[in-house]
Amino acid sequence: MLEDTPSDAQLMEHELRKEGIAFTVRRVTTSAAFDQALREFHPDIILSDYNLPAFTGLDALRMVRLDHPDLPVVMVTGALPDIEAVELIHAGANDYVLKDRLARLPSAIRRALAEAQEIRRHRQSQEQLRSITTTARDAILMLDDAGKIAFFNPAAETIFGYSANEALGQDLHTLLAPQRFGEEAQRGLSQFYQTGTGPVIGKTIELIARRRTGEEFPIELSLSAMEQAGRWQAVGIVRDITQRKQAEDALRRANRALKTLSAGNLALVRAVSEAQLLRAVTRVIVEEGGYALAVVDFAQDDPQKSLTPMAWSSMEEREYWTHDLSWGDNEGGQLPVARAIRTATTQTSPDIENDPSFAPWHQAALERGYLSNIALPLVSPQGTFGALSIYAQQTHAFDLADEVQLLEELASDLAYGILTLRTRIAHEQHGIQLRQSLEQSIQVVAATVEARDPYTAGHQRRVADLAAAIAQEMGLPEEQIHGIHLAASIHDLGKIHTPAEILSKPGKLTPLEFAIIKEHAQAGHDILKGVTFPWPIAQIVLQHHERLDGSGYPQGLTGGQILPEARILAVADVVEAMSSHRPYRPGLGIEAALEEIERHRGVLYDPIVVDACLALFRARGFSFPP
Repeated sequence: MLEDTPSDAQLMEHELRKEGIAFTVRRVTTSAAFDQALREFHPDIILSDYNLPAFTGLDALRMVRLDHPDLPVVMVTGALPDIEAVELIHAGANDYVLKDRLARLPSAIRRALAEAQEIRRHRQSQEQLRSITTTARDAILMLDDAGKIAFFNPAAETIFGYSANEALGQDLHTLLAPQRFGEEAQRGLSQFYQTGTGPVIGKTIELIARRRTGEEFPIELSLSAMEQAGRWQAVGIVRDITQRKQAEDALRRANRALKTLSAGNLALVRAVSEAQLLRAVTRVIVEEGGYALAVVDFAQDDPQKSLTPMAWSSMEEREYWTHDLSWGDNEGGQLPVARAIRTATTQTSPDIENDPSFAPWHQAALERGYLSNIALPLVSPQGTFGALSIYAQQTHAFDLADEVQLLEELASDLAYGILTLRTRIAHEQHGIQLRQSLEQSIQVVAATVEARDPYTAGHQRRVADLAAAIAQEMGLPEEQIHGIHLAASIHDLGKIHTPAEILSKPGKLTPLEFAIIKEHAQAGHDILKGVTFPWPIAQIVLQHHERLDGSGYPQGLTGGQILPEARILAVADVVEAMSSHRPYRPGLGIEAALEEIERHRGVLYDPIVVDACLALFRARGFSFPP
């Protein structure tokens, strides 16, 4: 309390206590004491007389406002001219009370304290808001009711590149949005200022913004509306999502490459030929990976070091556009595909339009929308034999290390698949050659046997033809039919140990001679058992005289103990033998032979085999060659 009259001070204290206001007071009368009290007492409110010796209430008010702008001051004075009262209010007094009307003092104090508290709260809120907007990593902007920027925080300065002074008062969309979006943005603003609503108000959306440098970048915008004095204003929070979009793009591209790798490996597993594999992998790269073009080139070992496109696939399925390519270090060998083959390392062209190495093919590539390229070498232990080239319709499409690594893995798997198929084919061809050599050797042996038995010359060949025809009539697989034919063509191989005089004896054989003849099945088995075949040739030869009821030889096998191939051979052998001439009897004819197997169908001979044989002769017109 700044009051030099003690009685006036007592009257003021009395009024406050009467109104139930609890307080502690320090009364001062001089400027020095007043200054000390401000520093030490820390008052909540100041009651000041206006007229003091050598020190006025206006002086005191000015002292307070220098260091305590929010401290409430109520002037308590005698009569005061209106002009001075106005001056006090302008200088920052919260109120003034005349000394002859002290009853108003308690309400004036309460009001001043309430106003001061509200001011402090408001100032605190402003400080908090300022702290938030200053330290926020997102740009915070405010638009006034004319669409001009009214607030621009430090993060906005960093993100957009403009200082607050440069941005304030500027049209938002002219300053920060790409020109192509200006008209659409203006329509949205017009609706907003009329209704306080709009397609983006109260939502978070992704847009494209523009920096001071002209660079466009992705943002996430949250826009809210607020109404002041009947006019709509907007507050926007802008987040630069460049890194997030880059991460999303990197993940998308890595997933694309991973999907391509997975589908490519599936094609590797399913491929049965090199051409099919190359077509499948290039198609997978385009259809599953979404790349524009995939090509497999093989390096030729010719003087020109030419490149031959072996397979390609593109989105438009147009003719492959490169010609006269070389993998040599010459004018035609500067493309990534050539460099990849020469260096056995991955090569890229991130921007085909501005890549000098693509100069001869710029027009063709750009016409098809190919803007970037990667070439991945196909490597074998002997060196690089080709390359897988992939084209994209975006520049810098192969800058992501994870994507490149997955594509390199795909190229490595492709090279392995090509080499595996070539090895498999070579092994198969070698196997075929070995089988042919083996079969030719066996046929030589069979011919040797028949040479010792002129009366049965051609018997094995005819039996083999009939046995194969029966097997085919039964619907057996080709590979099994081939084994049956081979076994039948040498089924009497064991007769090489039978004396020629027995084989060519014109009369009936003695029991001993017949016993010697019956040894040929076991003898043939013993000759063949050490030879590796893909079929049970030795067992078929051993069992071809077995019968279903166990009456056959040499083991007396029955039913399911006899191989299916041996059952077929047994029927074919009987039919051919009965219908053909023998030294000890003339040929009985085909009908007699068929009646024999039909009569013993299901007893001696397999019924399914018999039915197939009968169908061949009676329905299909089968006959032995003359």
